[in-house]
Amino acid sequence: MRSFALAFFLALALAAEATPEEATLLADLHSFHSPAAPRSAEPSLAVAPDGTVWMSWFEKRDPAGHALRVARCTGNRWSAPVTVLESDSFFVNWADFPQLAPLGGERLAIAWLWRHAGGEAHAYDVRVAFSDDGGAKWGPPIVPHRDGTATEHGFVSMIPSGDGVQMVWLDGRKFAVKKPAAAKPAASQGHDGHDGEMTVRGARVGRDGRITEEAEIDARVCDCCNTAAVAIPGGALLAYRDRSDKEVRDISVARFQAGRWGAPAALHADGWKTPACPVNGPALDADGAKVVAAWFALVDDSARVQVAFSNAAGARFGSPIPLESNDPLGRMDVAMLADGSAIVLWLDAFGKDALVKAQHVFPDGRAEPAVTVGRTSAARASGFPRIVRGRDRVLFAWTEPGPPSRIRMALARTPGDRGLAGERD
Repeated sequence: MRSFALAFFLALALAAEATPEEATLLADLHSFHSPAAPRSAEPSLAVAPDGTVWMSWFEKRDPAGHALRVARCTGNRWSAPVTVLESDSFFVNWADFPQLAPLGGERLAIAWLWRHAGGEAHAYDVRVAFSDDGGAKWGPPIVPHRDGTATEHGFVSMIPSGDGVQMVWLDGRKFAVKKPAAAKPAASQGHDGHDGEMTVRGARVGRDGRITEEAEIDARVCDCCNTAAVAIPGGALLAYRDRSDKEVRDISVARFQAGRWGAPAALHADGWKTPACPVNGPALDADGAKVVAAWFALVDDSARVQVAFSNAAGARFGSPIPLESNDPLGRMDVAMLADGSAIVLWLDAFGKDALVKAQHVFPDGRAEPAVTVGRTSAARASGFPRIVRGRDRVLFAWTEPGPPSRIRMALARTPGDRGLAGERD
């Protein structure tokens, strides 16, 4: 707890410096108990329609392998964790971790990566499974892509859709198609050196295993940056890092309306040109037609984390608002609050360590001072910090590398929150 305590008292110091009129939402931070045991990492947070918060994560097992586990936060307490699956065939990656989608009541969906049998070291598939009883029992896993190639499939985003889920993912099936070396332009080289291009694809997966609405959304995207998707009126909004033929890798968005994906459009023209994947995708959250997007970019040779708002379900966004950062690593997440403002989460480099930073930002450009939520490592093992808004509170989760690794958590109260006694460490 030493590193967390340092960040916690730093947050208290920030609060002490503010007058009552200047006190901010993030000045009142509290440590929060994590349901994950030691040797845990890669948390993912999600909120159910009734405001219940769920978390999934990986725990290392002896002598090898991992357990994929889930728990829910009811009131101020976590339920006993349940195991979705335990195996040494998971493809465990610091940037590409399981995604959980609460569907209402006791119904859940969870997606993870699974090594492709007989494939190369970096060949893996997406699998998704459903539960009707809060995770105690799970149905058989379903593979949403039907290409069958021993290539990469991952960076899933998933939102509820009727009795199933709408899924999007990065799809490497084109890497399985070899071209003559003489006809191979340099720009078509994938991150693993094979011919072909990474695409972003989508499909709806029903609880009965039916796969419908399959589509290629974009034929050329950044190879290993996470996607983000949210529900909007009448459909879904997707954000991802695109890749032009000149290696400009800005953020694009696409909307799913009337049963089909529309043409992608640039969220904002940062003009970030880089020959390699930065492993730094966008984050989204939404409340009806109000949407917030957060992302990392190199703008005018300066690393920047920024946020933009939309009142048109992502059809158009306002100008980006730069966040208060010193040496940003990115790894973004964002949560929209009831008043249309948002809390943005990212990592700032701090020597060999990294600070988990958060800032409360408003659509008109106003922003409260950035706050340090926690402290972790700048290494890849620290993964991506996560944030979600539940009932009258915002929860944060991040990985603190070991040995042993641990998942740390913090909580900020939004107006009307009560009953936190006993959750402060």
